[in-house]
Amino acid sequence: MKNLIRLTDLQEKEIYEIFHIADEIGSGKYSKFLNGKSVILFFPASSIRTRVTFEKGINLLGGQSLLFPDDTLNKKEDLRDVCGYLNNWADIVIVRHKDIRLLEKFAKYSEAPVINAMTDINHPCEILADMYSLSKIRDNFRSDKYLFCGKSGNIGLAWKEASEVMGLDLSQCCAIGYEMDDIKIYHDIETAIKGKDIVCTDSLPSGVLNDFGDCQVTKRVMELANKNAVLNPCPPFYRDEEVSDDAIQSEYFIGYGFKKNLLTVQQAVMIWCMESSGQTSG
Repeated sequence: MKNLIRLTDLQEKEIYEIFHIADEIGSGKYSKFLNGKSVILFFPASSIRTRVTFEKGINLLGGQSLLFPDDTLNKKEDLRDVCGYLNNWADIVIVRHKDIRLLEKFAKYSEAPVINAMTDINHPCEILADMYSLSKIRDNFRSDKYLFCGKSGNIGLAWKEASEVMGLDLSQCCAIGYEMDDIKIYHDIETAIKGKDIVCTDSLPSGVLNDFGDCQVTKRVMELANKNAVLNPCPPFYRDEEVSDDAIQSEYFIGYGFKKNLLTVQQAVMIWCMESSGQTSG
């Protein structure tokens, strides 16, 4: 069974297979791939972009989506028994839940592919979509130098997973005490950004904003990066917190249109998981 729980579950060639499927979706090849198929989603009410793109993607592929709150999985019933019943009806299961261990357990007992739509420690579909989008605007996105600005958390750690699979040159700019392990760390944004091509950010909890005063990405800071550098803040971003308003308004920001591919890549992930698990289209 092919699931997507961590990017490090994939090999480099499998990521390119997903990218190839995303390219083919544009030609209409998979327009009815999920015809007659049911996709079970577990999402919190606060999810916007990931849920919209998964549900729309399922619909465009001809499938049926059935949505439950993520806390449905917190009830007393053992996941083995939840899966035992869902195995009768589910063709794909998509879960957004803070605890990745729950997803790993779900995948152990599910006969349908399980896709991670975000946990507290990673966000694989988001970063796959970012890499795919970068592959469309950069000569070689794998040779670019990446800077992640923010604390150790699901976005930074997902970029770290991507760097391990794809060989990306990744470093982090953060306040002391918020570092990820085993990558180059900076504590001053003006030093960190020199020589970088792709600048990524993540929003910060209000309680740590004061600690990150030396890490804010501004337009002036972006001017210190390599020529043709881009700014890719992970939504939701907050203007004048981790990233300044003038940086968002600048030519460096690749923002809204860049995320358009989230829809296509999440469709590609579903197709890849099903095809790699021996499941055919409807």
